[in-house]
Amino acid sequence: MDKANDSPGLFSPLELRGVTVRNRLWISPMCQYSVFAEDGVPTDWHLVHYGSRAVGGAGLILVEATAVEARGRISAQDLGLWQDDQIDAYKPIVRFMAEHGALPGIQLAHAGRKAAVPGAIAPSALAFSEHYQTPAEMSKDDIQHVIDAFHLATLRARDAGFRALEIHSAHGYLLHQFLSPLANQRDDNYGGSFENRIRLHLEVVRAVRAVWPERLPLFVRISATDWADGGWDIDQSVELARRLTVEGVDLVDVSSGGLTPDQQIKPGPAYQTPFAERIRREAGIATAAVGLITDARQADAIVRDGRADAVFIARQSLRDAYFPLHAARILGSEPPVPTQYRRAW
Repeated sequence: MDKANDSPGLFSPLELRGVTVRNRLWISPMCQYSVFAEDGVPTDWHLVHYGSRAVGGAGLILVEATAVEARGRISAQDLGLWQDDQIDAYKPIVRFMAEHGALPGIQLAHAGRKAAVPGAIAPSALAFSEHYQTPAEMSKDDIQHVIDAFHLATLRARDAGFRALEIHSAHGYLLHQFLSPLANQRDDNYGGSFENRIRLHLEVVRAVRAVWPERLPLFVRISATDWADGGWDIDQSVELARRLTVEGVDLVDVSSGGLTPDQQIKPGPAYQTPFAERIRREAGIATAAVGLITDARQADAIVRDGRADAVFIARQSLRDAYFPLHAARILGSEPPVPTQYRRAW
């Protein structure tokens, strides 16, 4: 018998701690940069955007990069959870996603030197490019403030009702900046050696896991490589993932790049999946694959062949909010069509 046919497929449920995700086709966090968002508060746009993808059959949806402090926003239109009066605006979005079968998750982030708002901070006073502000090198007090900001934002995400949480450590944002020697040129115990460069990352994970409910899963998104000489790479990513398993992380969401404008990427269909496969195999942790995954059979094969435990889609879900329903039909699974739409299916 074909072993692959006995393996879980794209529309098999996945248990993560105390929750069961209905399938393994998930929606990546994608910044909306909505001009309607003010002071980090989501709007009707976000309710409709995320609600459409829950109706569209996704198993899990991660709300876009949500800043843990105001100076950590990628843009002035980013969502945020840096103060308590932002919490209530998320509740109807969370409720709607859950009512329509999608596990509601959120990604917490800090842009560091890639912030497009005043007051950027970073491990070292190195601008991302000539088009970005030069950040202030972080003091030990700044570092502790960021740890505390992730801790408090986690409490707010919990109170808003989210049931999965992801720490954004990819795409050249603050935690990734600490990991990479190309952005981190510190000479204290947060820079230099691998152990020092991962220190803040592990401290943030501990601060988050300490208050994130034990029954709920915690993810980390990483860039598996900087695609640049002398930068963060897949070998270091595997070793970091081994440490994350000990710290209570349940899944690594494996992306790549974003740390330097000098990166040399050769994208192609599912081009980042080999990174997810290697981390899964060598670090013994669940992974999700992302990156130019646009076809139902392609996504199913990634899961069925054991290359990753789940697949995140991004741009494909913007082109087709109901992609999971269409994919289920293509793969011979029963699509989770809402009652209101069944006459059309």
